[in-house]
Amino acid sequence: MGEHGAVAGGVRLTVDELAARAGVTVRTVRFYGTKGLLPPPELGPRRVGLYGATHLDRLELIEELQRQGLTLAAIERYLARLPEDSTPLDLAIHRALVASWTPESLEELGRAQLERRAGQGLSEEQLERLAAMGALERTDDPEVFRVDPGLLPLGVRILDVPIPLETLLAARAVVVEHSRATARELQRLFRETVWKPYRESEPAPAELARMKALTDHIQPMVAQALVTAFQRSLREELGEELGEA
Repeated sequence: MGEHGAVAGGVRLTVDELAARAGVTVRTVRFYGTKGLLPPPELGPRRVGLYGATHLDRLELIEELQRQGLTLAAIERYLARLPEDSTPLDLAIHRALVASWTPESLEELGRAQLERRAGQGLSEEQLERLAAMGALERTDDPEVFRVDPGLLPLGVRILDVPIPLETLLAARAVVVEHSRATARELQRLFRETVWKPYRESEPAPAELARMKALTDHIQPMVAQALVTAFQRSLREELGEELGEA
C-alpha cells in the first residue's frame, strides 16, 4: 500500500475534497499525479479514488515549494530526498518550516472557506489557538481571517494538543528569531565566499547567468537541509528530555 496506506484507517478524501482542503483545483491535483509528484490514490467502492493524510500533506508541501518559486524539476528533487519513512506529520512540519524561511503570503478567507481548508468546524477557542501559532490573523470583520497557508495545516493537526497559549506564542517567537538569524548568516556566508570572489573574477555575462541559475538550484537544497536538521535536533532534544523524565 506504500506511503498512502493511511487512507485505509485515517483520512479518506475524494479528489474534490483533497483539492478543497489544499486550496487548489482538481486539475492541479491530477497534474501533480501525472508528473509523479503525488502517489496514485487508493481505489475505494465503485472504483472511486481515495486520498489519505500523506497525499494531503505532500500536496500542501508541493504548493509551498511552488510558492518559493521552485520549478517542478526542483520540487521533484526535493521530494526525492525526503526520508522514506516520512509520516504525514513529518510532511506537515516540513511544510511549516519551509514556509518560515520565505516571505509571508497570507490569504484572506471567510469563515466557511477557512473551515473547509481546515477540514473541520472551528470554535472561538480553536481560532484563538491558531492565531497564537501564527496560522491566522483576525481582521476587522469577525468572519474574515488572514491565513498563513504554510502554517494552517500543522496548526490544525495540533489544535487538541494541551499546550498553553503562552507556550505557543513563545515557541513561535523562538522559531522566527532563529530562522531570520540563520538566513542572514547564510546570506552573508554565500555572499562573501561565493558571489564576491566570482564577481571579482569579472565573469562573462553568460557565466553570470549560469551562476544565478546555480543559485536557484541551491536554494531548495539549503532549505531542505535546514528543515531536516531542525527536525532531527528537535527529536534528539525531546528524546533526551523524555529519557530524563
